[in-house]
Amino acid sequence: MKNTFVLLVLLTTFQFFGQNDQKATFQKNKYELAVSYYKKADFVKAIDLFSLATKIKPENEIAQESGKMVDTLREVLRKEILDQAIGTWKRSGNQPVWVSALDDSTGETLFDEVIEIKEDSILFFEVDKKTKIKKLIKTENLIYNDSNNTVSLFSEIILSDGTIWNCNIDERANVLHVVNVAVKRIERVEKIEGNNEESYYIKI
Repeated sequence: MKNTFVLLVLLTTFQFFGQNDQKATFQKNKYELAVSYYKKADFVKAIDLFSLATKIKPENEIAQESGKMVDTLREVLRKEILDQAIGTWKRSGNQPVWVSALDDSTGETLFDEVIEIKEDSILFFEVDKKTKIKKLIKTENLIYNDSNNTVSLFSEIILSDGTIWNCNIDERANVLHVVNVAVKRIERVEKIEGNNEESYYIKI
């Protein structure tokens, strides 16, 4: 009986260390892959892999180093997207621009929805199509979602109503695409799984 107990303890111990070794190997592979993408300046893939490496074994050195790289790349990527975003954008609808251009109903409204993006804020306007008079509707501070990311580690912003929007820019087409990916509640962030509200804007 005693020998059986010792054998069970040994088997459990070997299994534990075997699982740990597999996790450590997996983590190291993800870290090295992240480094390779970083060296190729593919920062979007690199940040996702570094983030994954931080979660596999959070207590070790690789996780700590990966966390530092996530923070560094987050700043780099945010600066890059903000540099492209600063300026004035007109909403073209909730469908891609080429679809909106074919939809005559978009021209029936009396006002254009316009946003002005600055380094630390977003201003929302209504512009009368006839008079061109611009009316400020609201101003939002530019606040990034640093925790509980649902889609992106660097391009999610939180508005004052708690909605979290992921932002992408097609620089070649001068198109800004925003999608409501989550809502920040008092106790948690609630991911939106389907029928996400979205808008497309063209730079003017």
